[in-house]
Amino acid sequence: MSDNPSPKGARAPYLEVFGNRRILAVLLLGFSSGLPLALTAGTLQAWLAVESVDIKTIGLFTLAGQPYAYKFLWAPLMDRYVPPFLGRRRGWLVVTQVALLAAIALMGTLSPRESPWLMGGVALAVAFLSASQDIVFDAYRTDVLREPERGAGAAISVLGYRIAMLVSGGLALVLADQLLGWSGMYFLMAGLMAVGMVTAWFAPEPEEAGRAPGTLAAAYSEPLKEFFTREGAWLILLLIVLYKLGDAFAGSLTTAFLIQGAGFSATDVGAINKALGLAATIGGALLGGAWMAGLGLFRALMLFGILQAVTNLGFMLLAMAGKSYPLMIAAIAAENLCGGMGTAAFVALLMTLCDHRYSATQYALLSALAAVGRVYVGPVSGVTVAAIGWAPFFFLTFVVALPGLVLLWWLRARLAPAARYPLVQKEQRE
Repeated sequence: MSDNPSPKGARAPYLEVFGNRRILAVLLLGFSSGLPLALTAGTLQAWLAVESVDIKTIGLFTLAGQPYAYKFLWAPLMDRYVPPFLGRRRGWLVVTQVALLAAIALMGTLSPRESPWLMGGVALAVAFLSASQDIVFDAYRTDVLREPERGAGAAISVLGYRIAMLVSGGLALVLADQLLGWSGMYFLMAGLMAVGMVTAWFAPEPEEAGRAPGTLAAAYSEPLKEFFTREGAWLILLLIVLYKLGDAFAGSLTTAFLIQGAGFSATDVGAINKALGLAATIGGALLGGAWMAGLGLFRALMLFGILQAVTNLGFMLLAMAGKSYPLMIAAIAAENLCGGMGTAAFVALLMTLCDHRYSATQYALLSALAAVGRVYVGPVSGVTVAAIGWAPFFFLTFVVALPGLVLLWWLRARLAPAARYPLVQKEQRE
């Protein structure tokens, strides 16, 4: 594979950016990043259910996922301190991956029926280590990818992450039920962490990794100080919240709508919404990443943002038409395809906004801010549907997407290639 698809800083052809070591490393590390998630969520819940653990205890196990929401609290530690091998990013990747291998294997030695609280504690530790790996992976991806590669890198990381979720989710359940048992399956999943360990060991070092903060206090304060000294910083933060908000509103109750509102069965939803939706999301991310290489960041954000807003109207049409398999398939495919394209551009935006000195902390903070809409729209969506019905609700999700697009247009000069943040950073250093 070529390690230099185009001169540094030049616009890469649509597909050429996919063929280098940096993109391959992001793919495999994306797999390693996505693997632990289901093992402390859906897969673990299935094991608890099979072992006849009571539903209250199963409900408490969902709290194991809390570290993902608060990872920005310890991200500065991973910006400040450098392991004694492989550098600040790759070193921390190996540390977290070795710890994850051990912790996931430990889960395989436990019985959720006999030791539920010990299992819960280990699951919490796995989630903490997984969130820590995500911090470093996001920082490494931000540091190692050149500007023309960020769209492709975002798409490829989504692909690796989704493949891993299939492996540790659906495939893991089949293996546990048919071949290996629950303990054997967890041992196998632990062994698969070696994919990330080997990749981190041989992955290329970032060309401009930046210097680590001098003190721990600086690691906490300087990323915020640096970001908020930029002109229009608050508007950029508002854009991060608004850009995917309409998509989040539409997605928050899609499953409930398809079953209760449109009258499809749970089997229909599982086979079409989940399987087709996953495939369309991956396809959209790959298409968006390749397309971004030619469009540039601003035009990609605008085009994909418009598409993901318009495709929400497909569910409005389905709500008005009633149960229709062709319309359901078309709406799900279009919404997930365009949502995947928007996600690729959005991740590239977050990478562009990070200073390499603080990329772990800043990306963790920005991604946490981006999750605000996704986390809190659920209750609002439910109240809105009850008040106005499904068809007006999906039209409202289209309207909710428009302020983000207007703000994006307002900030277009800051997101154009000639004004991208890494160049401003370089000018400041010079």
